[in-house]
Amino acid sequence: MKNTIGDSFAITIFGESHGEYIGCVIDGLAAGIKLDLAKINHDLTLRRPAGVISTSRIENDDFKIISGYFNGYTTGSALTIIIPNANTRSKDYESLKYLPRPSHADYAANMKYHGYQDYRGGGHFSGRLTAALVIAGSIAKQILENHNILVGSHIQRLAGIDDELFANNPIEQIKAMNDKLFAVLDNNKGDLMVEAIKNAAANKDSVGGIIETAVVGMPEGIGEPWFDTVEGILGKMIFSVPAVKGIEFGAGFKMSDLKGSEANDPFAYEHEKVITLSNNSGGINGGITNGMPIIIHTAIKPTASIAKPQKTVNLIKKENAILEISGRHDPAIVHRARIVIDSVVAIGLVDICSMHYGTDWQRG
Repeated sequence: MKNTIGDSFAITIFGESHGEYIGCVIDGLAAGIKLDLAKINHDLTLRRPAGVISTSRIENDDFKIISGYFNGYTTGSALTIIIPNANTRSKDYESLKYLPRPSHADYAANMKYHGYQDYRGGGHFSGRLTAALVIAGSIAKQILENHNILVGSHIQRLAGIDDELFANNPIEQIKAMNDKLFAVLDNNKGDLMVEAIKNAAANKDSVGGIIETAVVGMPEGIGEPWFDTVEGILGKMIFSVPAVKGIEFGAGFKMSDLKGSEANDPFAYEHEKVITLSNNSGGINGGITNGMPIIIHTAIKPTASIAKPQKTVNLIKKENAILEISGRHDPAIVHRARIVIDSVVAIGLVDICSMHYGTDWQRG
């Protein structure tokens, strides 16, 4: 089982959904970085369930830093953070041990780990572990902000309802989104999305959507061609998040329907700075940043746990079965996932910049 990602700035996650703790270890974090713990708590709030459109499992996420931190600053050694699991109901999963839930990792995990995996609440595959990613990501965002690099996301689409897209220079929009529990640019569309989630929950079903992420302030010339491209590193980070099923950079798949004259981003000078007049490439050319906003679209599937009867198999009896899932589940996770996407993008960017400039760059 591989639990570590990153080279110069590496994140290891550990724990299971119903274990005593979850947490993360950050290695490659420079000494002398002042951490704003209030910002970390704020980001955890954005991931936490909110009312009837989310699961009723509420965790306080009272994290504790147990190494690599002294007198308010990082020490340069591995930063280790633990988060207790306080609100578990493991009995809800007893009947699921041999009944794999459709579109969950249950069956694949059972085959890989030969039945020894912790199946309660999805175990190590659970979205619960994204709390640890959010903490690491919040630290990464603080490092980026010291270099005037901002990361932010909004719900571009949910249940077929479209929000506006980010503007060409979305600095103020990013700042606004980072304070919203339900991150949309058009609040009226947000109200429609919330109703769609409620309707899905009432029908024992779930909905998915698309998250649009923007990064502004990233310098030109960062990244590598071929095997350590910016898209490759960020794509690997994003695909590590549960429920992610697709990623586009810039215009993405729409580029396939355009002519070269339509898809190309012409260059121009603006205030003695080179810009592109359009941004179909999403701020990246040849795997390397070009100074324009990095634009990413991430597809989030509908929550797999639904209360409708579903076909499955009984792994002990080796026969077909019908499964009706009980317990506490989200009718949508898109609104909670957007801070997780922000977090893994920020982690990836700090890793990329640390490889380019060295880890002392992290201090600002």
